Amino acid sequence: MNKNYMPGKHFLQLPGPSNVPDRILRAMDYPTIDHRGPEFSNLANDCLEGIKTIFKTKSSVIIYPASGTGAWEAALVNTVKENDLVLMVETGHFASLWNKMALRLGIKTEFLETDWQRGAEPEKIYERLQKDTEKQIKAVCVVHNETSTGCTSRIEEVRKALNSANHEALLMVDTISGLGSMEYKHDEWGVDITVSGSQKGLMLPPGLSFNAISEKALKLAKTSGMRRSYWDWEEQIEANKSGSFPYTPATNLLYGLKEAINMIHEEGLDNVFHRHERHAQATRAAVQAWGLEIVCKEEKDFSNVLTAVMLPEGHNADNLRKIILENFNMSLGNGLSKLSGKVFRIGHLGDFNDLMLMGTLTGVEMGLDLAGIPYQKGGISKAAELLVNK
Repeated sequence: MNKNYMPGKHFLQLPGPSNVPDRILRAMDYPTIDHRGPEFSNLANDCLEGIKTIFKTKSSVIIYPASGTGAWEAALVNTVKENDLVLMVETGHFASLWNKMALRLGIKTEFLETDWQRGAEPEKIYERLQKDTEKQIKAVCVVHNETSTGCTSRIEEVRKALNSANHEALLMVDTISGLGSMEYKHDEWGVDITVSGSQKGLMLPPGLSFNAISEKALKLAKTSGMRRSYWDWEEQIEANKSGSFPYTPATNLLYGLKEAINMIHEEGLDNVFHRHERHAQATRAAVQAWGLEIVCKEEKDFSNVLTAVMLPEGHNADNLRKIILENFNMSLGNGLSKLSGKVFRIGHLGDFNDLMLMGTLTGVEMGLDLAGIPYQKGGISKAAELLVNK
């Protein structure tokens, strides 16, 4: 008998990759087909049109076989030149990585600092854009749901800040962990480029990423941006017209994407968002009852995708995560960069229900006991009470 075998299902409670439901696993368990044939063309068209309904856009959505990092790069290289100035907001680890990428590409960036405990502040973006009288800023980049902190940014208000400042900068938004979990309206909110990925609210394995692109951004890309080949929008859009791709596509992930889109609409997008909101509220209620600190300080910026929890001084979050994994076969997210060892993150997104949440929170509370971390009892019952009454 294998001593390392742990019975039961592993609880993957990261803020992504999220659990892949059986329906999607079965959809991907299908022979790979000719990606130049009519059967594939039907699949591609279903995915290319279906994903627009999740972004809530009528514009083009490009699907890359890549992680979200690739989609970040595509957004930048199609529209921004070397030495152009881009305004970014330091909401957390992933916003910092996007900024680092821009610098590596030769783009100049201005980074609006935050304490990593709230989302982007539209007022500060407005103030900076008003001062840019020579219109040197070519794009404003914001992370919608900062996975490292559990803070969201109010994208509709960010767009209003650009409009109020009468500024023509492109609005680029990373909703890699927000899409399919929280309300997002690419067209209505006036976003120019939305970046996302497959492994969070879309419930797929990692491997697909997306650019939803406004007409303004598409027009600009014809005369702007950098040298690019693989990431070029124009070549992608031209191939997509006939239900094909300019390279060998990730066929089996597209099977999964089609099934994921169907599942989301079977439940109903608004119902999906409400479910995520309930689970987030129940999780925060448990954390607060335990007497622990939620990283996000602004209630209006609370994420419905994950909750990041700060441990008391002198206690290591990675040790807690290790104890929980070894004893209860559950994975929680770690603290990233400046939050390393201080924070653990509870993912409550994707294919997830009330009982799965209660199992997750029970595992956390038992882990707190085993790790000797001071906390108050009652978090589990508080979460259960909220779930029953909402």
